[in-house]
Amino acid sequence: MAHPKRKVSKQRRDKRRTHDVAVLPTLAKCPNCGATVLYHRVCPECGYYRGRQIIDVEKKAAE
Repeated sequence: MAHPKRKVSKQRRDKRRTHDVAVLPTLAKCPNCGATVLYHRVCPECGYYRGRQIIDVEKKAAE
């Protein structure tokens, strides 16, 4: 295994880590019911995606 030749300073280490940040997901409003939804996902409230009903939420709640 490779070993570092010199100690990496705190400043250099921290500069490298500036881009390691958790990014919040982009949220959208469901055009059908107005609930907040992740992009490219079926709305969990109404079951619609891109204007079409994909999941019957009422039937799924009864199960």
